[in-house]
Amino acid sequence: MRFTSRQRRARAFGDASPASAALGGLLLAWLVLTGGASHAAGPLSEDMRDHPRDGWLSNGGNLANQRYSPLREIDTANVGRLKGLWLTHLNGSGVGPPFSGEAQPIVYQGVIYVVTGADDVFAVDADDGAIRWVYESGLDPDISTICCGWTSRGVAIGEGRLYLGRLDGRLVALDAASGEVLWSVETERWQDGYTITSAPLYYDGLVIVGYAGAEYGVRGLVRAFDAASGAPRWTFHTVPGPGEFGHDTWPAGSDAWRRGGGTVWHTPAVDPERGLLYFSTGNAGPDFNGAVRAGDNLFTASIVALDVHSGAYRWHFQEVHHDIWDYDAANPVVLFDVELDGRIRHAIAQAGKTGWVYLLDRTDGTPLLGIEERAVPQEPRQLTSPTQPYPVGDAFAPQAMEMPLYGYEFVNGGRIFTPFWKQPIPARPSAFGAAVWAPSSYDPDSHTLYVCAMDLVGLFSGGEDAPPRPGQQYLNGRFVFDTQRSGIFAAMDLTTNRLRWRQRWRDSCYSGSTTTAGKLVFTGHNDGRFAALDARNGRVLWEFQTGAGVNAPPAVFEHRGRQVVAVYAAGALFAQSPPGDNLWLFGLDGTLDELPPPSGPSAAEALFAATADAPAGAELFQRYCGQCHGRDGSGGHGGGPNLHRALAPDHVLVTIRAGRGGMPAFAGTLDETEISAIAAHVATLSGAP
Repeated sequence: MRFTSRQRRARAFGDASPASAALGGLLLAWLVLTGGASHAAGPLSEDMRDHPRDGWLSNGGNLANQRYSPLREIDTANVGRLKGLWLTHLNGSGVGPPFSGEAQPIVYQGVIYVVTGADDVFAVDADDGAIRWVYESGLDPDISTICCGWTSRGVAIGEGRLYLGRLDGRLVALDAASGEVLWSVETERWQDGYTITSAPLYYDGLVIVGYAGAEYGVRGLVRAFDAASGAPRWTFHTVPGPGEFGHDTWPAGSDAWRRGGGTVWHTPAVDPERGLLYFSTGNAGPDFNGAVRAGDNLFTASIVALDVHSGAYRWHFQEVHHDIWDYDAANPVVLFDVELDGRIRHAIAQAGKTGWVYLLDRTDGTPLLGIEERAVPQEPRQLTSPTQPYPVGDAFAPQAMEMPLYGYEFVNGGRIFTPFWKQPIPARPSAFGAAVWAPSSYDPDSHTLYVCAMDLVGLFSGGEDAPPRPGQQYLNGRFVFDTQRSGIFAAMDLTTNRLRWRQRWRDSCYSGSTTTAGKLVFTGHNDGRFAALDARNGRVLWEFQTGAGVNAPPAVFEHRGRQVVAVYAAGALFAQSPPGDNLWLFGLDGTLDELPPPSGPSAAEALFAATADAPAGAELFQRYCGQCHGRDGSGGHGGGPNLHRALAPDHVLVTIRAGRGGMPAFAGTLDETEISAIAAHVATLSGAP
């Protein structure tokens, strides 16, 4: 059944804590009594419909998440002249372990707003890079339920306020002019597994937030709050409960749905004409054991449409049925209009971890060009789905292995949807392959989607039956990826879902992109290079060394009559890129030259240096590693190699975290402090500094 708007609203308030609801009401009254309406000056929903020109008002550039600038002053002919107008350092916030810098800047009336991995917000003057104000989050350093590094992918702006979703589950509204906290609401608890890593969405008096945490046995949700007060307005759970449409896709008589995953990694998109909100969801939980959750497991690994004002369900499309590969749909959805067969179609695209772009009619969720259900290999113990959706068109990332992986059984050619049980099985893409968080961009003139992806072979094993524990990862299996990862940058024709061009990168593609009417695509590299590509063929036209890993997409806007480009270069833990706190502004009349390539430690090495505790690591080593490597690290009966040799800290950290060869991954068993401690102990064995 479907909930009515009234039923959905009542349920949303019922789900909120009494303290949060009371606080929201008191704050609303305070705002009215103290003239809170004075904060209403600022961008509204109408300003965010069009492509950005003199600012960058939403995380996706506009409500459609297209990350496209109509400006054309900087083009393929002159982009080589770009230099820095200024460089500002953000007070060392979010530098080093365990932080990542992945935020796209927001720009309004000459002020650039950017949030660091520490959830500190900076307001920076676009004229000269001067810091106008700083909001310091003061996050609890003991937060432990974070999947993939301490990060924030941006803030939202509306009605004179900035909105920040924090890693501890709080939603905060700041005065955009001063940084003063206007309200702060605990929306979920990190102790229960929920964190906010994506930028909130402001729309029509609402602040809409998706939550991360599927790896910790949570039930995914999206929530809307009153922009003026923080009072809850509606809640939608991505895993339906009893009586809700889709609940029958979970096992009857079981409470598996209560920890079913399906969390939301990105900022949603909005179609104002249809009043619909769109987002895609993460994997089902537990990640690698489907035996405990029979059925398709809606709405995990799906694209979902809701009524934006009430949160009522409208339609869905599931990309992966009964996901056991961690193929969550983490890349932001993109809305676009296109003429097909003589009529305008209102469409939505989502680039998946599977390596396909899924194209749907956004009015009802039906496939735009065709998506076929095809039979796939089966593993009865995993209760695998008999079929999976195959979109018509090209894959942008490889979906099979060219040859066997030494030491492992070669099953089904290592193709996508190869099932597994407790014995590790290699397949491609990995659970951390193809399109992950790094956002895609869209050129409405050529109907091209630019996808920043990774190519990894994964080793999958599952079937473990460990019960969920509060604050602990709920994977019931493992995946390992080859540390020799590479990147893919692909241009997809959305009129055919075919490749226009594609290129392989030496490093992983972990930045996303922004495209412009000047036929440029701006993107970043882990080694600190910020680059402009020819949107028509991928040719590299310009590169600039920023001094830290560029793992966030830029904002492109017009300032004082000239087109400029702002980008945050700070590195990212999962990209193993050099950390920093560098906010750059570029223009054709800039005079600042590029910096030397980063020579300091990568984020992984910095994590090792900052948190390593060799004595504690010795005890952990003997407990977890001694049976294979020997208690003294000289080799053991389990086949582990002798560790009394020179080993790079970066290599050791990645191997412990992700596994290698026959060694299992410990990321799901140990936290980062424990992994760093073991790495520190290994360093003492090898004599490394």
